[in-house]
Amino acid sequence: MRRADPNGLLNFRTPRFDLDNVYGAGPDDQPYLYDKSDKAKMAIGTVDGRPDLPDLPRFNGTALIGDMRNDENSIVSQLQLAFLLAHNTLVDRARAANPDISGPAAFEMARQTLRWLYQYIVWNDFVRRIAIDEVMNCALKLEKLCGGRKGWSCGLSDLYHWSNQPFMPVEFSVAAYRFGHSMVRNDYQTNNPVRGFGNHVPIFDNSGPSDPDDLRGFNNIKPENCIQWDWFLQMQTSRGPFPQMARKIDTKLANALAFLHEGPSGDPLNVLAFRNLQRGIDFDLPSGTSVARKMCLKPVKLRDDEPDALWYYILREAQGTGGNGLGRVGSNIVCSVFAGLLKGDPMSYVNVAPCWEPDDDPLLESGTNGDNRDDSNWTLASIIRLAGLKADGIGFA
Repeated sequence: MRRADPNGLLNFRTPRFDLDNVYGAGPDDQPYLYDKSDKAKMAIGTVDGRPDLPDLPRFNGTALIGDMRNDENSIVSQLQLAFLLAHNTLVDRARAANPDISGPAAFEMARQTLRWLYQYIVWNDFVRRIAIDEVMNCALKLEKLCGGRKGWSCGLSDLYHWSNQPFMPVEFSVAAYRFGHSMVRNDYQTNNPVRGFGNHVPIFDNSGPSDPDDLRGFNNIKPENCIQWDWFLQMQTSRGPFPQMARKIDTKLANALAFLHEGPSGDPLNVLAFRNLQRGIDFDLPSGTSVARKMCLKPVKLRDDEPDALWYYILREAQGTGGNGLGRVGSNIVCSVFAGLLKGDPMSYVNVAPCWEPDDDPLLESGTNGDNRDDSNWTLASIIRLAGLKADGIGFA
């Protein structure tokens, strides 16, 4: 098998947290992503022509979005939809606060607020849930500077840095950030009346039917697969066993992901674990033990039958600490890259407005009835509320 050349890979996504999967190249270069009657807003589709059930805009079932991978399954596609709707809400708020504002100006105000809120949530909600606090807190720090100023500094710049512009290191993309594969469940509950309470739907049904009853995407969303968000995110209306928890970070994969059946029967590349391990070999990634020693960390002791591949090592390391978060090597790699990408983006709030907080943004509402009403923090649930979607049901609030 020919080894992959990182310099030869073509990926037109940016490495920045700029929501290019939402905005693409903008309304002028990719007008099909935008509302034909209002270019400041994103195009929105419907499920089976029902205006109460929004969906991604589609053409013959194919989603018209900035990154097709965000239509892989019903959960991810509806999260993409939530960001589209959230942008449209912010456009309305920009116009309400500035009646004389132009369409392009309203678009830019909304895009900046949503981008910055996304960056804030990525770091303060997502990374904090998966990484060791000590590592995260040193990776990106708001520090006092001379003259009474403040600015962000990267404490792990020895692990991840660049000369001209930020990039996506293969140790991150091919190994460390694939820890999420172990967190995917076999099935989920969506709570649509078509299915009823307690009906678990497989994320991918690989048993072989031509029209599988699962949550796979790349086609029109089925009404019964619409997501009830307080069953997936912690919200005020979450009850009982909800939200549905992710699997632990460990060396086990759900059966639904273990065998993908994307190629000929018997092809080892249909086995996700094999594919990840092979990809690490193709890119000549260092072993997990060698990376740990490079960081002066005590390596995890592996059995003779366990691979020392970086992807597997990071899962094994997390498993050894209970599986509720990454271990030291995984936390250092993930935090250093996330912090470096935020700091390396000249348009991120980290650089443009270092002391920016969502509560201070004129387009975001705070307090009991605002976008972050579940608690004092801004989380992914804030995007769902900003989108105007029901937390405890399906469709619009």
